[in-house]
Order: sequence, then C-alpha cells, then structure tokens
Amino acid sequence: MNNVELNQGEIKVKFNTPSAGKLSFADLGIKNEANKLDGGLLRLVFDLEGIGEYSYYQVPTIELFYEENMAETHWACEFNGKTILDKSDNHGQSTVLLLNRKVLNNLEQHHKNALIVHGQFPEPAKLNLEKSYIHFFK
Repeated sequence: MNNVELNQGEIKVKFNTPSAGKLSFADLGIKNEANKLDGGLLRLVFDLEGIGEYSYYQVPTIELFYEENMAETHWACEFNGKTILDKSDNHGQSTVLLLNRKVLNNLEQHHKNALIVHGQFPEPAKLNLEKSYIHFFK
C-alpha cells in the first residue's frame, strides 16, 4: 500500500513497491478531499525513494482528467530537481504527460528519487480520481 499525504494544493504519494500497469489516482489511495483545486494550482509529488529495484514502463505516463472543460493549462515536471517536461495543453478535459524513460534513468539517484508535477489551471478545477492515472513501471 502506498502512503498518501494531502496538503493544501499538494498530493504526495510515497511508493512502497513498484506497481506495474496503470494505476488510477483512486487506486493510489488519493481521496476525494484532494480532488478540488480551488486555487487552480496542483502539485503532485511521486516519491520513489526506497522501493528497491524497478524498471520504467517504455513511456512513463501521467494522464489527468478534470470535470471542467478548461482553456489552456500549463504543466511542468521535474525529476530530482531537473525540469524534464514543460508544456501547455489547449482546451479540453484531460492532459497526457509522456515522460522520457532514458532521461529518468539518467537522473536517478541511489537514495532520493522524486518526480514533481506542477499543474496550473486558469480557474478552479476538480480532478476525476477514477479516470486520472499513472503508468510508471513495467
């Protein structure tokens, strides 16, 4: 079971084991009280420290679904302090973030590995925890 910590505008998931395949945010243990983004800002922290040996999925993926139809949203991902993705997503109700497995492998450290996703919405948003998912490991 993963450890989930909720703070204002932040969801932190600490992995205890690598879980293969797609995992919805609900499967990760993220509760409904975390799905409202009143300020339009989201910070997701995926803490991979201490899960032992693992292999990334060929294209590690984060897909976020939200209830509202949004104008442009902005997304930035950093792994161990280095920006690995910075993109804007146009009009819609979901965003797909495709990460480069080789970049993740090259930035891995022995002890601390954290993937941080910053999302900026033009207005308050509500995440769909059943549809939103990650697919990090094979």
